[in-house]
Amino acid sequence: MKNNLLLILISLALLLASCKNQNKKSKKDSVENKSENIEIKQSENDLLNGTTRAVAYSGFRTGQHPDRGEGAVNPTDDQVLEDLQMISKDSLFNMIRLYDSGENSQAVLKIIEENKLNIKVMLGMWLKAELSAHETCEWLTEPIAQEVLDANSIANQKEIERGILLANKYNKTVVAVNVGNEALVEWNDHKVDTDSIISYVQKVQKEIEQPITVADNYEWWAAKGEKLAETVDFVSIHVYPVWEGKDIDEAMSYTIENVQKVRNALPNSKLVITEAGWASEAIEFGVRAREDKQEQYYKNLMAWSSEMNITTFFFEAFDEDWKGETANPLGAEKHWGLFTVDRKPKKVMQEMFNN
Repeated sequence: MKNNLLLILISLALLLASCKNQNKKSKKDSVENKSENIEIKQSENDLLNGTTRAVAYSGFRTGQHPDRGEGAVNPTDDQVLEDLQMISKDSLFNMIRLYDSGENSQAVLKIIEENKLNIKVMLGMWLKAELSAHETCEWLTEPIAQEVLDANSIANQKEIERGILLANKYNKTVVAVNVGNEALVEWNDHKVDTDSIISYVQKVQKEIEQPITVADNYEWWAAKGEKLAETVDFVSIHVYPVWEGKDIDEAMSYTIENVQKVRNALPNSKLVITEAGWASEAIEFGVRAREDKQEQYYKNLMAWSSEMNITTFFFEAFDEDWKGETANPLGAEKHWGLFTVDRKPKKVMQEMFNN
């Protein structure tokens, strides 16, 4: 009897040990599986309008600028038409990204349709600050007043209504809509609460037929984007190796690493790169900013994007000298264009525009 009881106790001990070891193994396998990279490559059906190569477009030339509190100075219709004909030459870019739904964007859409240009548009809805990010944004030196934030909230509602009207009016040209640009990252000055942006997206989804997204930094999407990703039709990410201290020899590997972070965090989301670029000149970047490096990054990025079936908007078509500090003509913000502010092709475009 005692022997039988002893055998039973030994058997139970062995069984418990086996189960414990199996649980450890299962947890270990789970951790290992979580650390594995998920395939980045997408289906061709995941491309935005079937297009890989696209470009961010703002047509502001020297002396022109969007509304910075005292009204905008917009390009003329002839200047916009000249720009659009340049960037769509020989189907160089058949899709552009606009950042807001204001007067200038409306003019661009009108000119595309009136001139029957082979260009599709991802239309933006620019959101102003509804939260004061003065504690995390280095160039906000004091809190944004509550009355300003309240006024911005009303302005954002009006911007969304304008965007809905334009998306429906120009529904043959507008193939996607973006609600908010870098309004979620803590380091920017026009921060909006995630739940507010989700409500804006849902409002727009009820009113238009085009797919809707929100564009932001890859790190934000990877760390905090799960809830928003469930709402949008595709996830739009920004990647800038040169801003993060990388030179051209690390540019593509770092870009892929950035995209991989988002893919791992949001495995079921369709990805679009809505900004990726390389400054041709910048006092902040020193020798890392050169035209030959911009050319190399552009060519490598577009080849990889084509292989991965990821629509990629290169930033940007033309230099914009209104950006950044007026007293600093070599500031990075002014020199991302494939063309200079006076519409001369940089090295990356000279082969196509050698005349």
